[in-house]
Amino acid sequence: MKRIYAMFLALTVMLAAFTGCSSNIYTGKATAGDSAGTQAVASATAADTASATASDTAGQSSQTAGTSENSQAAQASETKEVDVIDYSKVKPNESGQIMVVMFHNFVEAYPKGNNEYTTTFDEFEKLLPDLYDRKYRLVSLTDMLNNNINVPAGCIPMVFTFDDGTSGQFNLIEKDGKLVINPKSAVGILEEFNKKHPDFGMKGTFYVNLGVSTFQGSGNMADRLSYLVDKGFEIGNHTKTHVSLPEVKTVQKMLEEVGGNQVLMNEIIPGYSFNSFSLPFGNASKNLKEYVIKGSYQGVDYKHSAIVLVGANPAPSPVSSKFNPLALPRVRSTGQKKVECDLDWWLKTLEKGSSQYISDGNPDTVTVPQTRQNNVDMSKLNGKQLVTY
Repeated sequence: MKRIYAMFLALTVMLAAFTGCSSNIYTGKATAGDSAGTQAVASATAADTASATASDTAGQSSQTAGTSENSQAAQASETKEVDVIDYSKVKPNESGQIMVVMFHNFVEAYPKGNNEYTTTFDEFEKLLPDLYDRKYRLVSLTDMLNNNINVPAGCIPMVFTFDDGTSGQFNLIEKDGKLVINPKSAVGILEEFNKKHPDFGMKGTFYVNLGVSTFQGSGNMADRLSYLVDKGFEIGNHTKTHVSLPEVKTVQKMLEEVGGNQVLMNEIIPGYSFNSFSLPFGNASKNLKEYVIKGSYQGVDYKHSAIVLVGANPAPSPVSSKFNPLALPRVRSTGQKKVECDLDWWLKTLEKGSSQYISDGNPDTVTVPQTRQNNVDMSKLNGKQLVTY
C-alpha cells in the first residue's frame, strides 16, 4: 500500500511540472494531488515518456529507502500549494492574432478636413483604460518578433507604433529649468496612465524621419530620442525624408533615404540600430526592396528584422506558419469617423470570437487549444514548449 501511495505522489509531482502555471488567473490554490494540476498536457510524447519513467523510479526509491528524509519529502508533496491555470476559464490561445496598432497625429481638437489618421488627446486618454479593462497589455515589437511575449494569464498582447515623429506623439517642454515630458502628448498621457497601472506597459515603436522636423519642442534631437530610449521605447526607420518608395528609382537614392536615416541615428545616439522599418504612405518598392531590408551607406550597415505595413488587419502570432515579419500588417487607430477595420472595429470584432492571442502567463510555454495545434509552426517556438489542452 505504501509503495502504491509513493508512486502516486511521485507521478503527481511530475505531472505538475508540465503545467503552464501563471501568476495571475488560477483556479485558486490547489494541492499537488488535485486533479486541476493535470489539466496542462505537454504535446511532446518524449516528455510524457520521460515523466512516466521518472515516476516509476521515484516510486521504487521511496519504497526501498525508508529514510526520514524521503518521508519528509513525501509530506511536503502532500501539502505544497501550486498555482494552476483553469484553462476552461482562461482559454489561452498563443497561436492567435496580435494587433499592431498604427498611430499618426495627436491633436487637442479635430481641424477641418480629413482626419482619418488623427486622434485627439481626450480620445487617447479614454482609449487606454478601455484597453486595460479588455485585458490588453503592451509589449515591444522586438519581443513580439522574437516570440518573447510575457503578459499575465488571460491577457492579450498589443503593440503600439507611431509614424512620422509628430509633436503630438511626443515632445519635451521646459519646466523649472529642466526638460520634461509634455503631459499633453501621447507619451505624456501613457506615462500618467502607467503610474496608476504599471502592469499595462510602457512600450511602443516610433518611426522617424530624421532628415526633417521630428518631435518639435524643447531640447535637441539627442535629448528627445534619448528620453524615449531611456524609457524603454524603440525607434524605427521611416526613411530620411518620408519619401514614397515607388518613386525612388536608383539604388543610390534608396540607400540615401534608408541607410542615410540610420547614419543620422548613429550621430544622435551612437551605436543605436533600427530594428524595423515602416513604409512611408504604406507604399512598397517593387524593384529595390532588398535595399529596404538591408544595406550599407557611408560605411554604416543596416538590417531590418521587420517591415510594418499600413494594412488593416491584426498580425499573425509569431508562432504561426503565416507570420512574416517582412510584411507585418497593422491596425490603424480610430480617426474622427469610425470605419471598418479601424481599431474600434477590431476591438469589437475580436471580442466576439476566439481568434486573438490570449496568454497562458508562462513565458516558457506556448499554449493552444488542441483544435488549433496545426496553426503552430514548430520551428518558430524559439525553444519554448508547446502545450495543448
